[in-house]
Amino acid sequence: MGLMTFVKRIFTWWDGQTIGTQLFTWRKGVKVGQDAEGNIYYKTRDDSRRWVIYNGEVEGSRVPADWHGWLHWTWDEAPTDKPLAHKVWEKPHHENLSGTVMAYAPKGSIRRTDGPADRRDYEAWQPE
Repeated sequence: MGLMTFVKRIFTWWDGQTIGTQLFTWRKGVKVGQDAEGNIYYKTRDDSRRWVIYNGEVEGSRVPADWHGWLHWTWDEAPTDKPLAHKVWEKPHHENLSGTVMAYAPKGSIRRTDGPADRRDYEAWQPE
């Protein structure tokens, strides 16, 4: 690990784990499982604390519903031990895209690339 990587891990929390989290995980953490994105989930031996080490950017919406429920004690069993039953109509989990270029832009939005919407129900005010 280079010096810059080490300094970055000391002072940044938004890009992976910090040194403090790594030390706590090394001392007290028990690995419970991993999701499809590579996020790794831990708990203490007495199960008094649960946490996630993100694979990349720290963004809460990257945690799937199965693991979110386990992290917040909605259920006791981890998805690796007792997977949730999913319906055929459920879509796969993806992170919240708000604030990114991939965010939803409705017709007429200035962020759309296919040009302005054809509005016939609106007449712009023109000063006289």
